[in-house]
Amino acid sequence: MSEVKISAATRDEFGKGAARRIRRDNKVPGVLYGHGSDPRHLTFPGHELLMALRTPNVLIALDIDGKSNELAIPKSVQRDPIKGFLEHVDLLLVKRGEKVQVEIPVQTEGELAPGGYLLEHVLSALPVEAEATHIPESVTVSVEGLEAGAAILAKDISLPSGVTLAVEEDAVVLQVLAAQAEEAPAEGAEGEGEAGAEA
Repeated sequence: MSEVKISAATRDEFGKGAARRIRRDNKVPGVLYGHGSDPRHLTFPGHELLMALRTPNVLIALDIDGKSNELAIPKSVQRDPIKGFLEHVDLLLVKRGEKVQVEIPVQTEGELAPGGYLLEHVLSALPVEAEATHIPESVTVSVEGLEAGAAILAKDISLPSGVTLAVEEDAVVLQVLAAQAEEAPAEGAEGEGEAGAEA
């Protein structure tokens, strides 16, 4: 997986006013925590962090105040609901070789069987346990030819070496539904009503 280097600075201003000032400078307030250490309040360069977070579970090599080199993964990202800019980020401290629990996106390939079926993502992301420096960006599942009633369970998804499920094996990840044919019966019912009116 990709590792992105980002410089961060310790911050000692807190509250909404301080956060607004930080964001006005195109920076993002955040917290780094984990391994039993006290949470560290940091500021990150906004554009660099935004680009890094485009990769799910990106591994971030932090240069804090020009001296501290830490590895972290994103745990919680708050965005402005309208404009989409980053408001705050929580990062989890990790070590090389350490196993962490994360959720990885589930992508699909192939076409469902003909017949207007619908594919429901019961789990949009799959909980897994993986080494912090080897978290897969996503998993891909084939839905080729599946019909209504078919389901793909967590245990059906092949995972890269060293990655294990962090969810029940029988958890439904994807299922195929029959398309709702609401319009056809409604039209038929209207036709019957009109025929009855004429009689």
